[in-house]
Amino acid sequence: MAMWDRIKDQAKGLQQSQGARGSGGHGRPGSGSGGGSKAQLVGVLKSQLASLKTELKSGAYRDASMAMCALVAAADGSVDPAERQHVESLIVQNDVLQNFPPDQLRQRFNKHVDQLSLNFQQGKTEAMQEIAKAAKKPMEAKAVVQTGFVVAGADGYIAPAEEQVLREACAALNVSPQEFGL
Repeated sequence: MAMWDRIKDQAKGLQQSQGARGSGGHGRPGSGSGGGSKAQLVGVLKSQLASLKTELKSGAYRDASMAMCALVAAADGSVDPAERQHVESLIVQNDVLQNFPPDQLRQRFNKHVDQLSLNFQQGKTEAMQEIAKAAKKPMEAKAVVQTGFVVAGADGYIAPAEEQVLREACAALNVSPQEFGL
């Protein structure tokens, strides 16, 4: 558990430095330092995930992560083909997710995106149920949120709608949203 303590300290340090700069964390890129702090946090989360790669091999983590990625992609209520392809490529290139065959990842991600596109509320409910299955193992639960955060922040900005689904995933997984600056 010492590793998670170290991770929490890193995240806390980032949150404190973010707070000290006083941007409130909701600025768009270029309007203060909020974007930079989120980008820093995404970088830290990415390296934390990489350090857990050997432990993140369960089907529950895989399935919950794909549901999380689909929710992040569809957070604004729709997913255009370019966005779907972009997130799919982030998934397949993600170091930790390379523990799983790319076809499995694509299939699960696209299944959730399709459901979200057909009926957002029903698709969201099903995705959250899938995400909640990872709550049994705290390390995997945090890794699911980290994966969502990394995908959401890949463009250098985490939109309010993306922050909202990340917060809801934290609730479903019994993970503190404060740990991620949400």
